[in-house]
Amino acid sequence: MDIHNFFLMLFLILITARIFGELFARVGIPSVLGELSAGILLGVSGLGLIEVNDVLKVLAEIGIILLLFEVGLETDLERLKNAGGKALVVAVFGVIFPFCVSMLAGIYLFGLSLPVSLFIGGTLTATSIGITLRVLRDIHKEQTNIAQIVIGAAVIDDIFGVIILVFIYDFSVAGELSLANTGQVALFIFAFLLLAPALANLVSDLFRRIEKQRKVPGFIPTVIISLILLFAYLSHLSGAPEILGSFAAGIALSRRFFLPFGLGLKKNEEFIEKVKSNMTPIIQLFTPIFFVMVGLSMNIKVIDFSSLEFWSMGITFLLIAILGKYLGAYFITQKCYTNKMLIGISMIPRGEVGLIFAEIGRINGILSNEVYAVLIFVIIITTIVPPFLLKYLFKFECA
Repeated sequence: MDIHNFFLMLFLILITARIFGELFARVGIPSVLGELSAGILLGVSGLGLIEVNDVLKVLAEIGIILLLFEVGLETDLERLKNAGGKALVVAVFGVIFPFCVSMLAGIYLFGLSLPVSLFIGGTLTATSIGITLRVLRDIHKEQTNIAQIVIGAAVIDDIFGVIILVFIYDFSVAGELSLANTGQVALFIFAFLLLAPALANLVSDLFRRIEKQRKVPGFIPTVIISLILLFAYLSHLSGAPEILGSFAAGIALSRRFFLPFGLGLKKNEEFIEKVKSNMTPIIQLFTPIFFVMVGLSMNIKVIDFSSLEFWSMGITFLLIAILGKYLGAYFITQKCYTNKMLIGISMIPRGEVGLIFAEIGRINGILSNEVYAVLIFVIIITTIVPPFLLKYLFKFECA
């Protein structure tokens, strides 16, 4: 590709993603859907100005890795302890129900293969903690009891979701679950829990000492990005997707562990804020490229929206996606019906996590254009509708 054409292409991607993201955010729709729409407009489904190429794929891959780092950084493992069994019940039901029911629906209702059905189930498991947190912050409810249950459940959801993705990816690529690969991934996770607190102490102490003596600016983001890339590489060596490594790096630097894993590790909110302030501009530069890439990769023109199969699959999986999260709240000991409803609705958004699942399935040739489009439809609806419902229903929250 001619370098000058690449510069123009990157200009179009970044500026269109920013404009669409801003416009969507102004009307209360998550900006991630604006970035997705920008990709659809620029790609084969719209104006056809940009074609997917290897350079864009690399930039998008960096975007995914940084996005999962941010999710990990926002993940507070200690909140799981504070939210207690309620968060665990909501999360476990909200993972098992949509995963199992959508997998069975894919196989027995629509005649899809097991790998495809597994990827559909995986896509519908994880809650988008970023979208839920944004809504709770906007309405100043992030410190309520409901918010603690939701955030705790979303943290468990994210961890389950990434682990499920690892195993589904392994099965889909190899055609079977390899005990060796499964053991490697399990070992990676266990080793991370043991070593991450020590790593967090080491990195924060290193930052504190060198920050006072450094002569050249940009030390912190350079070290953090290097650490993210190292974790991504180690994750790849263990047989897991690179995003598991970046997610692990985010959790490590969050310094938010419960005992015994956090033994001797002091919370340092100043350190976390320094990491965020240095990394946020870089993350905000690369992550829109990933979502634009998702839109560029979609060929809506080949999908028959008048097809009964598309709508039957779309509505079926949409209902499963909603009920799977919504019903989980009814198994907890909240007496107030409205509060249960708020918890259930807060768990519905899929957002960027669902898009990552779906895109990995498409890239690896597991999901067809039709199934991919169905999942994008489900993700969009489950991402757009809940924020509006939450802003309204929180007016009737029980004390």
